[in-house]
Parts: sequence; structure tokens; C-alpha cells
Amino acid sequence: AAGSADAIVSLQARELREISGDFCRDITDAALSVIAARHEMLESIHLGPDPCERISSDAIKALAYCCPRLRRLWMSGVKEANGDAINALAKHCRQLMELGFVESDNIDEVALGNLSSLKFLSVAGTRNLKWGSVAQVWSRLPQLVGLDVSRTDVNLSAITRFLSLSRNLKVLIALNCPVFEGEVDRNTMHNSKGRILLTLFSDIVKGVASLFADNLESVTDVFQHWKEIRNGDKNLDEVEEVQERAATAVATFVVIDDEDATVHCQRAEAILCGDGIRMLLNLARSCQEVLQSEAAKAIANLSIDSKVAKAVAESGGIDILANLAKSTNRLVAEEAAGGLWNLSVGDEHKGAIAEAGGVKALVDLIFKWPPSSTDVLLERATGALANLGADEKCSMEVALAGGIHALVMLARTCKFEGVQEQVFWCLGCSCAG
Repeated sequence: AAGSADAIVSLQARELREISGDFCRDITDAALSVIAARHEMLESIHLGPDPCERISSDAIKALAYCCPRLRRLWMSGVKEANGDAINALAKHCRQLMELGFVESDNIDEVALGNLSSLKFLSVAGTRNLKWGSVAQVWSRLPQLVGLDVSRTDVNLSAITRFLSLSRNLKVLIALNCPVFEGEVDRNTMHNSKGRILLTLFSDIVKGVASLFADNLESVTDVFQHWKEIRNGDKNLDEVEEVQERAATAVATFVVIDDEDATVHCQRAEAILCGDGIRMLLNLARSCQEVLQSEAAKAIANLSIDSKVAKAVAESGGIDILANLAKSTNRLVAEEAAGGLWNLSVGDEHKGAIAEAGGVKALVDLIFKWPPSSTDVLLERATGALANLGADEKCSMEVALAGGIHALVMLARTCKFEGVQEQVFWCLGCSCAG
């Protein structure tokens, strides 16, 4: 289930295995405790990226007591997770393999060392961690293969300890870590005994390639291996998990600067040459919404590069994104709108977007989703319409689809600066046309 907090809280499905919610500011300890009590079969809980500001240790303990089958727990912006709560997870959730407390405060880092079943741990963006003790404790986690400390104040000493002391660690992600980046020698090769350190200044795609079989000698082999996983005799859940993480990795690592929408051209072209675009488009056709959103996000980010945008368009990506923009899942629609926005920059793609029904899908998004205080979805939809409105033929399509009415409505009701800017630009183009 994905959507509003109310929708998640009102769930009553005893056999439910997974909950994913992206607008969770209103979920309280009491509400999450009720959810846990009703759904003891839960195996995966993902709450974010909006911060879970009203969730604390009490709810985490309730999850531990009520959901012993939990394998994956990922939360953004939790108020706190103290030792009692984390130790309850260690005691009752013996199958917990993936844990994320991201963009959070007051996480008991020492207690995390008791989660002996963990294979992947993310504390990206989490503050107030004591790295001197953290490196020593987490390095003893016997099954830990992946650790994400991005956007933290981790230092070189802690990174070095993780790489040298952790028994099974394969990947250490340290993106946007200013203290570490200020201390490290960027010319040093960060690949020690099969352990890969992914940073803003390392060759990330090559690093990811080296994680696969020893005979993978090129970046393009990553995508060939991905294809073999999909076609092989694998458990479906495992395949989907690999696909989701691969798409997420592509979406994240291809971008150099989120603010300026800048992509790493060499990484984008490596993905293009490795048949990655076709595979991402196939993922976007999945019936699994989490795969749809991650694949659409990767396609959107890659489409900032003009060569990749051309390949996406030629491979039927515009039709796929236009269809995903109609999704009832807000996150899927948001990523699809972002893809159409980036593709609409190129004049050669505007007609194809209109022919695929993209204009109507974008206009419908404005009517479907009410404005919020920081509305990324509406900014992307109006941004795409602004680009399309600059084309004489497409501006007529915008008007016929009810776009003028939708934009005027947003101009009156939405206070988000990014949306307002795109609305006025689009209205200006329409009037000029």
C-alpha cells in the first residue's frame, strides 16, 4: 500500500506482507503500533521519503513484538530509536536483513551492533552518530555486506576501519560526506580485498561492476548479469529485490548535482552502451509499483543527457512514461512526470509526447493531486507543460486538454515557488502562442 497516512492506518489485511508509504508525517507511534498489531505477517515496512516525525522508539518496539517475520525495515526522519527499541528488533526479528534509519536523529548506534542478522544497513543523512565507537561495533556484524553512511559526518578513520575490520562487507557507500572527503586522498584506489567504496570521486559504475562475478570485466557486463538474473531460475522476490536496487543505484549514481540537474556523462553513456535503457524500460512495465517508480526515476535522471534521451524516445520510453503518469500511485506518477519533463526539453521529443497522450496525462495530474507545501509532482508536471507549451502545436494540445484551466487553478491555489514559476512560464507561452 502506498499513499496517504490515513490509507495505511486503515489497512486491515491479516495476510499483508509489505507496506510502503511515502507521505508519513501524520503517522504516530499509536497508529503504527495498531498497524503492527493487525498485521503480524508483515515482512517489509518502508516509510518515507517524507520524514516520520511522530514515530519513535515506542512504535519500533511494537513492530518488534508484533511482527517477528520482519525482514526489511526502512524509515526516514524518525524522532528516535533508542537501545531498548533496537534490542527488541534484535531479539524478536531474527530474520531482519535490511534496516534503514535515514535522515534521523538520536539513533543508538551501539545497539545496532546487536542486529546480527543484518545484511544491509543505511544511516544515510542521520546525525549525532559517534563514529569512534560505531566503526568498532558495526564491523563485528557477522553478515553485513552493505553499509550506507552517505550525507553524514563520517570521517576517514571510521571508513578505514570499516574496510579493514568488517568480515563480509562488500560495499560501503559514502556519498556527500564532507568530513571524509576533506580528509581522504582522492587519488587513492578505494578497493581493498574485494570491498568497494562508492564516493562522489570514485568510478561508481566500474565499482558496481566489480561486485558481480569475477569474470565481469566491463561496465556493460553489469547489465548482462542483470539480464541473466532475470532469466535464471531464481526466487521471484529475490529477482525483484535485485532489480529494485539496481534501478535505485542507477537513478542515484548517474546524478552529480541534484540542484542543477547535472548528470555524469560517462556514467550515463556506459549505461546506454550496456543495454541499460532497454532493461530499465522493461522494469518500468512491471506490475510492481516500487519497480515502476525506481525505473522511472532512473530513466528520468538519465534523460537529462541528450544522447540517452534520444535512446529512451527511440525505445518507446515516451509511451511508457506517459502511461505511468496516469498511475494512482503518487510516487510513480511523480517520477514519470519528471521523465517527461526532462524529455520535453528536446524539441524533437515534444510531438511524440503529445502523440503518446503525455499532455493529457500531465494536465490530469494537476487535477488529480491537490497542492501541498512542497509539491515536487506538480512542479514536474507544470515544468513539462511549460516546455511543451513553447511548441506551437503542443500548446494547442495543452489548451484542448484543459491545461489553461488547470494552470490558472494552480496559480490561485498553490504557493510552492517552483510550481508558481513553471505555471507562469507555461501560461506565458500559451498566451504568446
